[in-house]
Amino acid sequence: MTTGAGLEGDGTVGLGVPVTPTDASDDPSVETVASAGDPPPAEQKPVALVVDSTASLPVELAEESGVIVVPLHVVVDDEQFVEGVDITAQEVTDALRRRAPVTTSRPSPDAFARAYATAAERGAGSIVSVHPSAELSGTIGSARLAAGRAELPVHLVDSRAVGMAVGLAAARAARAGRHGGNAHDVVDVVRRECGASSTIFYVDSLDHLRRGGRIGAGAAFLSARLSIKPVLEVRNGAIVPIEKVRTATKALARIEDIVTERVAAVPAWASGTEIVVEHVDAADRAESLARRLEERLPQVGSVSVVDLAAVVAVHGGPGTIGVAVCPHGPGHGAPRAH
Repeated sequence: MTTGAGLEGDGTVGLGVPVTPTDASDDPSVETVASAGDPPPAEQKPVALVVDSTASLPVELAEESGVIVVPLHVVVDDEQFVEGVDITAQEVTDALRRRAPVTTSRPSPDAFARAYATAAERGAGSIVSVHPSAELSGTIGSARLAAGRAELPVHLVDSRAVGMAVGLAAARAARAGRHGGNAHDVVDVVRRECGASSTIFYVDSLDHLRRGGRIGAGAAFLSARLSIKPVLEVRNGAIVPIEKVRTATKALARIEDIVTERVAAVPAWASGTEIVVEHVDAADRAESLARRLEERLPQVGSVSVVDLAAVVAVHGGPGTIGVAVCPHGPGHGAPRAH
């Protein structure tokens, strides 16, 4: 994934649209882009949620929550495909297994412009657009350019996360936006829940992360040479190693321990926690891990298992297994991954 353009020196985005923080905290991960049009007062209308496909949000949950998903692109053998439209996660995995050249690219600003126009057509008064860490993807840069010409004000959120940690927070925030919450309320839900979430994962090989520029070549080489199976975490927008073990079995056992520790340490404001096991072509191991977590953490309830988005699969590679620990507050029902 390419790196998106940041704010220009004069405090505007590329089209000269002023950008200001959404609240007094001056959080640089949140921007409000003034609308190009003159919509009716936003407080009289619901708030729309837009994410991109790196949120790994299952189609059923996206439809149920009313979240608009903008797909990223996958390039296989120099041919470009739109994720979920003309290529599946399994087809991407098959290409990776046969060692075909596979890369990803962010959506165009036009793709986001269409999503924002759809939100306006559905009667939204404002939009909250949530995307993965800017350190991991340049997608938010395309969203920023589209926001400058949208009919509605767009609040851009750098979630500092990826995968279902983003997807579930967005789904819950969308419900708040449909039940009277204003854009600032919705942004607060996203920031609070993404900030409290944890995503811990294991990859069979660091080679795919190396190819995508997510780790250095030296680290990947040493991992392969020493047969190290690293346990990694998305922490404050970056991928960091937290354990080094010798086998996949030990890596998954360590993830189980870490997840248990994270559930025990959720913030006081959380009324519950959802756990989602995400994987790339490793359904049996993922299901087994989910059942063990259910036995160990009965207070959490059922543990969902989902496929990671194809664009995330490209960088993790086949065999990747991750767990998202997602605390949530009270509200209009906590959506569960299917």
